[in-house]
Amino acid sequence: MIDLHLSAEVHAARVAGTPIVALESTIITHGMPYPQNVETARAVEQDIRDAGAVPATIAVIEGRLHVGLDPDQLDALGQAQGVAKLSRADMAACIATGGTGATTVAATMIAARFAGIEVFATGGIGGVHKGAEQSFDISADLHELAETPVTVVAAGAKAILDLPKTLEVLETLGVPVIAYGQDSFPAFWSATSDLPAPLRMDDSASIARAHAARRALGLPGGQLVANPIPADAQIAAEDLAPVIAQAQAQADAQGIAGKAVTPFLLQAIFEATGGRSLTANIALVRNNARLAAKIARDLIALGG
Repeated sequence: MIDLHLSAEVHAARVAGTPIVALESTIITHGMPYPQNVETARAVEQDIRDAGAVPATIAVIEGRLHVGLDPDQLDALGQAQGVAKLSRADMAACIATGGTGATTVAATMIAARFAGIEVFATGGIGGVHKGAEQSFDISADLHELAETPVTVVAAGAKAILDLPKTLEVLETLGVPVIAYGQDSFPAFWSATSDLPAPLRMDDSASIARAHAARRALGLPGGQLVANPIPADAQIAAEDLAPVIAQAQAQADAQGIAGKAVTPFLLQAIFEATGGRSLTANIALVRNNARLAAKIARDLIALGG
């Protein structure tokens, strides 16, 4: 039996039929330093409230699945050490053993579906890592998108990944990839890339209708909404390319692998850009939260 705990705010939203947007917690524990992680999490939650929805930050705390965190819990999580990074493979084990863990995109989607939440805002999804033809390092996020019926709003896939291969895998898995307001697939810190987006939609209502249509057709899986970072916050792809290449070379030289790769690369890029990557990351997460709230509102207006 899963010990599910809804925060008072999320419980009230469920009762009132208010739209809810799920939020992951690895961005708090593994994505940013304290106190910026907590400050950003609170700002993102407030962006969702300001857009007419209720935020539900998800984490496992001492074996209990929390959907929505109160301020004290959020602050404690932001300062906690040794928090597990949970995905599909280890989420249930963490709950069963009374552990504490932060949810990745895949784990957040699982928890959102379990709690009846259909829209989720994050920074960027995981994907196919560079060199995956040798390492087979492919994020569980991609298969989760193919299985779990949650619309995920992200600034594309993280730019440290092999973006063409990531799009190929998503296509093979039948995941709709919808660029918001442009024909180019966004590249996380950069608003555009040289990759065409498989689909384009220019308003949140269309995205909500597509989600509802998939549900009506009985199709498994969710949608990836690729929302470009605001232009005034982006870092040009040509400026980032050598920085990412250097960070990847450092990871390879040090034998970094598995779940440790992404946080290592993000930290190396943060240092190499003098903190610009973190500033951009905050801007894109908040931008995604605002769009996700609109989609959640439009889904409620459609009757579900």
